Amino acid sequence: MASAPPFEPPLSRLPDFDPRAIPVLGVDAHLPQVPAQQQTPQALRERFRRPPVWAPEIASEKRFSERALAHASVLLPIVLRDQPMVLLTERTLHLSTHSGQVAFPGGRADPEDASPADTALREAEEEVGLERRFVEVLGALPTYRTGSSFIITPVVALVQPDCVLRPNPYEVAAIFEVPLAFLLNPAHHQRHAVEWEGVRREWFSMPYHDGVCSHFIWGATAGMLRNFYRFMQA
Repeated sequence: MASAPPFEPPLSRLPDFDPRAIPVLGVDAHLPQVPAQQQTPQALRERFRRPPVWAPEIASEKRFSERALAHASVLLPIVLRDQPMVLLTERTLHLSTHSGQVAFPGGRADPEDASPADTALREAEEEVGLERRFVEVLGALPTYRTGSSFIITPVVALVQPDCVLRPNPYEVAAIFEVPLAFLLNPAHHQRHAVEWEGVRREWFSMPYHDGVCSHFIWGATAGMLRNFYRFMQA
């Protein structure tokens, strides 16, 4: 029997693959949602100041890229509106990795970056025009290794609502916000799986409709949000 290839193709490149069309295997409505009082700015600061004992649910995806592993950071920005909102982007279609997908602002670490947080802040400013003076970094979640060979550090931060964003049109097709309470409610966490050439691939999705547009959050972004839920619920 021939051995399996060392790298599997990304889900987005499987024949006729559309993540929205894959059946939902289950929804985790039986799990507790994070209480509203734990989502206030002060409660979030305290959570990172005194983190619980916990472990991420998802640490890595099946690797599909032959490129060398590279470190990267993303900013998980919580905008302090009347209800906390998580800022997300939709990537442009021509990008080489994760094109057209919902993502956090972020990217590859540069040698000049002092820390993963520095990478996340620099990339967020380059990508969506978010200036550092509007951002309060709370801390980081454990790294998340993507199938595209990135070791990502999610950096969680509070963002002042009066920030003015200037998205880079080369990288960002759209910017939108999702209520933090929606993302921290596992009743909105859908499980999916597909099998192709004997390999089973599993992932979460968190579809969101803002009243005007529908946004399909899945893949690495949904995986990191799921870990954030576990961190907040621990």
